[in-house]
Amino acid sequence: MGDFVEAMERVAGGGCVIDPEVVRHLLTRRRSPLARLTPREREVLGLMAEGRFNTAITRLLMISEKVVGKHINSIFTKLDLPADNTDDHRRVRAVLTFLHDGPDT
Repeated sequence: MGDFVEAMERVAGGGCVIDPEVVRHLLTRRRSPLARLTPREREVLGLMAEGRFNTAITRLLMISEKVVGKHINSIFTKLDLPADNTDDHRRVRAVLTFLHDGPDT
């Protein structure tokens, strides 16, 4: 009961009280790698997840194929999908990350 009264006095005095378990959860939760992407990169990745080729993405976003390629390379970099990994298909891995973590992350 003493902790509760102390917390109420702190709040009444203009302070803030946050449960230590909430703080621990906020500090340890896994942040989505999609949070590193720009809105345009997320848009490109979303179109990739729809199965669109670069030429279709170019047409839909009205940007050049070179720009689409730059966005895709940036996506690979930000999602830690190196070009030298021959065991994985980077485009598929990027799309799986998008589908797993959600487009609104």
